Amino acid sequence: MGKTAKVIFQPSGRRGEIIEGKTLLESAQKLGVDLESICGGKGTCGKCKVRVEEGFFSKDAIESSMSHLSPMTDGERKFIKEKDGPSMRLACACEVHGDVKIFVPEKSRAGKQIVRKTAKDVTIALKPAVRKYNLEVPKPTLHDLSMGDYERVCRALKEQYSLANLQMDYFVLRKLQDLMRLGEWKFTVSVWKEREIIRVEPGFVESCLGLAIDVGTTTVAAYLCDMNTGRVINTESMMNPQVPYGEDVMSRITYAMTSEDGLSTMQKAIIEGINDLIEKITTEIPVNGGERGHNILDMTVVFNTAMHHIFLGFNPEYIGRSPFIPAVQDPLEIKARDLGIGINPSGYVHVLPIEAGFVGADNVGVLIAEEPYTAEDIVLIIDIGTNGELLLGNRNAVCSTSCATGPAFEGAQIKFGMRAAPGAIEKVRIDPETKEPQYKVIGKADWHTHIEKVNAKGICGSAIIDVIAEMFKAGIIDKSGKIIKDLNTPRVRLDSDGKPEYVLAWADETSIGTDITVTQGDVRALQLAKGALYAGAKLMMKQMGIEKVDRVILAGAFGSHIDTRSALTLGMFPDCEIEKVYSVGNAAGDGAIMALLNVDKRDEARDRARWVKFVEIAVEPSFEKEFMAAMHVPHMKDKFPGLKSMLEKENVPVTIKA
Repeated sequence: MGKTAKVIFQPSGRRGEIIEGKTLLESAQKLGVDLESICGGKGTCGKCKVRVEEGFFSKDAIESSMSHLSPMTDGERKFIKEKDGPSMRLACACEVHGDVKIFVPEKSRAGKQIVRKTAKDVTIALKPAVRKYNLEVPKPTLHDLSMGDYERVCRALKEQYSLANLQMDYFVLRKLQDLMRLGEWKFTVSVWKEREIIRVEPGFVESCLGLAIDVGTTTVAAYLCDMNTGRVINTESMMNPQVPYGEDVMSRITYAMTSEDGLSTMQKAIIEGINDLIEKITTEIPVNGGERGHNILDMTVVFNTAMHHIFLGFNPEYIGRSPFIPAVQDPLEIKARDLGIGINPSGYVHVLPIEAGFVGADNVGVLIAEEPYTAEDIVLIIDIGTNGELLLGNRNAVCSTSCATGPAFEGAQIKFGMRAAPGAIEKVRIDPETKEPQYKVIGKADWHTHIEKVNAKGICGSAIIDVIAEMFKAGIIDKSGKIIKDLNTPRVRLDSDGKPEYVLAWADETSIGTDITVTQGDVRALQLAKGALYAGAKLMMKQMGIEKVDRVILAGAFGSHIDTRSALTLGMFPDCEIEKVYSVGNAAGDGAIMALLNVDKRDEARDRARWVKFVEIAVEPSFEKEFMAAMHVPHMKDKFPGLKSMLEKENVPVTIKA
């Protein structure tokens, strides 16, 4: 075997050692990364364009450089255009000669990643920040020279709608005269918060569009809303384009601190990504003067604190170190043009408030969507993602905290982990007697029964939780998470390093030509992530004097697709009756939609963000002790009567404290 180099593909997260001299396309095929290659790697279609990330990436411990690939060929130059951006290559034409980190653009991905952040129907009284008013004014004459067009508009709004003391955005004022005459003195005025005119359109226009955005560490979701009806009329989502610069918030903070122009690079990436979403989400919207996106008159946005700072161009260094002080906690309203956002340039982007430290506006979105502050019972809400955020309490008091769960739930740090895309194993069952698995693959309707090849490529986050919970229930791992070697099954074996692993899919069932396994390291990575969540919840319970939670709500795109029984089996959260554990979808996005449709919700977000008590678990003296105890499955010593009852009904022969 020749000399190898580490190759990392983003945003799929797939990585591995590749023999030098192999092309990037061959590397992608070996690692299960889907790249468009209509010509079969002959270099004639130009579909396999990828971007080489330059610099040192501390999280991955590699120095990535264009110089680590073979020189650019004339054949590549025919396809690589200036508009593609810097550091682009054709994967089929360049050989690997050193460590590289590669970003695969959306259009180059054959297996499009599934970003599950759909919106649910939100019921809320309509009180948007922007309203439209139809006006008709008399055509001016030589006998009516006492006021200009702007003053005529203000007079009409006062007389017809009782709106007074209005300002007009300068960009709107510049076009006012032409637009009034184009509509033959009939026109529509969009007014923001009864204070400022932000758009004038010729004729009578009823459509009033707004946009809610949820910027997650891994995924970004956009919801286009009709602010007249409250209906979500379109949804688009994408992988966060900042992923190449770090898979979690700390690595992105580090990138901003250590790389020249790191902050501006990541800010530009997310702004461009949001503008791409705006272009996609408005495809069916008629153009009514200007760009299609300019029909969007208002926007709300939520994100965690690190994404908040990077989006706004704030130095994130100080939230990454004690005492974790953000630049600003209060909500912000910023002109879209000042941020470079492609909605109506005179419109505003409303940034929801953050709570503290690493509990950001996304958690505030969850807070106002689920309203635990109105509940009589004790509610635990967990927004599961690369950065886990928790809320606990009821109408008397609510506290919050943040847990650095890491990217294991997203499929990173797992040997065969990948994000949700066609070919990813998403659900798993294991027979406790034979230790044989069944699994379901994204893109396939049925469970795999070992009769036909299903072309599995890897394991996504929901399946990682399933498979390790099932391994525990089947006696393949013990309570400490250790894989038991002396089982009478070929599924448990030793890897090349002499460490135990469980074979989930044999090579002939996969599309990557190798067995897909769950290693001891994979189990430990998940234990670390779930231990952080449990320890966070437990410390909040201690702070509030709570012995037991009555309900557990799982939020977030990932939280909505994990099996609640598997999550309880692992001990991702304190014991609760399984019937009272449920998912609510992307609650952060729901909160952003509510704030878009009703300005009172913005006030509620501001007030409740200050009312919630933030618990900084990292400095709690007992955190390490609680964390270590929570590493066990389901826990080292805590009782789980609800889990015990559930497993007894399933005839699972494992001992659980009740």
